[in-house]
Amino acid sequence: MGAGAFGTALAIALAKTGQPVTLWCRNADQARDMSEARRNRAYLPNVTFPNSLQVTQDVSLITKNDATLVAVPLQNMRSAIEQIGTTKTPLVACCKGIELSTGLGPTRVLEDVLPDATTAILTGPSFAADIAIGRPTALTLACADALTGKALQTALTTPTLRLYRTTDIIGAELGGALKNVMAIACGAVIGAGLGDSARAATMTRGFAEMQRIGAIFGAHTDTLSGLSGLGDLALTCTSNLSRNYQLGLSLGKNEPFDNSITVEGAATAKAMSEIARQKGLDLPITETVTQLVEGSTTVTDAIEMLMTRPLKEE
Repeated sequence: MGAGAFGTALAIALAKTGQPVTLWCRNADQARDMSEARRNRAYLPNVTFPNSLQVTQDVSLITKNDATLVAVPLQNMRSAIEQIGTTKTPLVACCKGIELSTGLGPTRVLEDVLPDATTAILTGPSFAADIAIGRPTALTLACADALTGKALQTALTTPTLRLYRTTDIIGAELGGALKNVMAIACGAVIGAGLGDSARAATMTRGFAEMQRIGAIFGAHTDTLSGLSGLGDLALTCTSNLSRNYQLGLSLGKNEPFDNSITVEGAATAKAMSEIARQKGLDLPITETVTQLVEGSTTVTDAIEMLMTRPLKEE
């Protein structure tokens, strides 16, 4: 469900195994174009669809399979899922972030709309282009129901897509959401010309914030230290292909950024800053990213604020 870059890439990877895969696209013209061209010209123009992949605008078709992967941006997930109605098919969230209006993560949004649904989340260090062309990728599949999680792990693993299983949904969701915030911070550091040493420090202290947040919400330490946390953090804080990192670069350079590009880290920073204030959490990097995105501080002022904080033990 969702014919953006990541949804299309997952559909291609799964269809390459020969199993039937249905890709739902909300835009009729785009769905027709993808069906005729056998490729997603908007996002992955150089990758041809396998024969077992069909494209549809009929939302009822995607809930008749063994699982439904929901690969729409989190801030749009609620309205997309409301189109499904009731379903007994497991729903796997394939997005990252925190819903601004509710403070909920992806699986909780799914359960809020469809209380009887079995939910899971697929997350970790990955770029759509790598998955689509078959580069080896490892992800975390988190599902509170261990038996369902094991079945989904088996069904969604391919020769190039390796899934590790956990029941720690909270840890997997937080890792995937918060690493985007830290990627914006790292992009701003590099964009401002502060160098790789400053980026390494930002990543490390950012990971410390992720661990503090995880402890409050009951996330497992090993989950945050795994693919969905540290692994994804390393990828998005160092790659120019990361949209969150690119936003940070623009902020650091004081250059405009294309607002049509989905950057979940901006909304996540704002949502987490509000949660931190409610819970009395000290999250200086998250709060700084929120201020940078909102335009209430500059990179220069942010650096001075972070560097002059009271000295403390690590």
